[in-house]
Amino acid sequence: MASSVTPEGYKDTILGVVPQEWNIRCLGDLLSRCTNGLTYNVSISNGIPVTRIETISTGEINYAKVGHIQNSVGYEDFRMQKGDILYSHINSLSQIGKVAYYNGKKEIYHGMNLLLLRANQCLNKQYLYYMLLTTYMRHMAQVIAKPAVNQASISTRDLKKIKIPVPPLSEQQKIAEVLSTWDKAIEKQSQLIEKLELRKKGLMQQLLTGKKRLPGFSSEWKTMKLGELFDERNETNMPALPLLSITANKGIILQTESEKKNTSNDDKSKYKRICPNDIGYNTMRMWQGRCALSKLEGIVSPAYTIIIPHNNINPYYMEMLFKQPFMVYRFWTHSQGLVNDTLNCKFPSFSQVKVIIPDLKEQNAIIEILLSCDTEITLANQRFESLRQQKKGLMQVLLTGKNRVIR
Repeated sequence: MASSVTPEGYKDTILGVVPQEWNIRCLGDLLSRCTNGLTYNVSISNGIPVTRIETISTGEINYAKVGHIQNSVGYEDFRMQKGDILYSHINSLSQIGKVAYYNGKKEIYHGMNLLLLRANQCLNKQYLYYMLLTTYMRHMAQVIAKPAVNQASISTRDLKKIKIPVPPLSEQQKIAEVLSTWDKAIEKQSQLIEKLELRKKGLMQQLLTGKKRLPGFSSEWKTMKLGELFDERNETNMPALPLLSITANKGIILQTESEKKNTSNDDKSKYKRICPNDIGYNTMRMWQGRCALSKLEGIVSPAYTIIIPHNNINPYYMEMLFKQPFMVYRFWTHSQGLVNDTLNCKFPSFSQVKVIIPDLKEQNAIIEILLSCDTEITLANQRFESLRQQKKGLMQVLLTGKNRVIR
């Protein structure tokens, strides 16, 4: 078997093939600071904002999840500087190694249970941040972590020993600029998605309540009980049908496509059949709006109630209506039980809930607008995911030197 040949301009290292100009350095040699933070009580509601573990749970600094300490002397050493990086070194094994970059826009102090990493003059701050995001660094965090009963931990000593590829400072800067360009595009796309979702929410609040009427519609809306609009489907003993999962964000999907582990019973004789255009709702969680319209035929857990819409209503319209806050409240008032955890809204109770709805023609017109909003949101989310994948691909080639930004 022929041995692999190192490409011209590259060299073999402990981390694999890298450009000739690059060095392999221990992380600790590239940091001017790698320490834990303030250990004071952060339970007060006002004062100096201080980071906590949950502050970076989403991969960025969330100022809604900080603690506070009383304003006093001696804290200035813990005030974070622009370009500092928070590193999760005490967490569950799946979360350990998470990082967040501090952009310096809002004052915050470094608290306990997160390490603060500060690059020295040999390392570009953003380059360090992107390097810590790589699959390699997340893997190394798992390798050096010491598991305990409920969480794992990484010592600063072990973290500093991790070796990383280091290009010349000018190339670090260029790599960071390229990746930050993608970050800005991703953030802009995220803001667009948020605006589109808020617009849809506003339209739903106006159109589904009749506060705003579409041109050409003036007929009076009717007050009806849900029992006049739906029948219950209670068909069981159909184990040959595919098992479906009713999800919070994806609607009704095949269980095989669900991210959740299949915990269903082997005996599915009591599982309920659901058909296209049926609505399935969680009998014990309808007071939280847990329902979805089905596009599939299959079976679902007996914990769900299946309802069949009559011909005079649009099932998409009713699904969206059921999730409105005022409707969720009505389901809560019609649920039976002593406390929220035991509340249930079986079909007899569900059927007594009153709604005010337009005729089918106006329902269809409203849904056409709301579904067009959904299409825009879906396309925006696809663009968002495409940008994330592009950035991921760039990180894989730029941070390893496979592709160069400077020749």
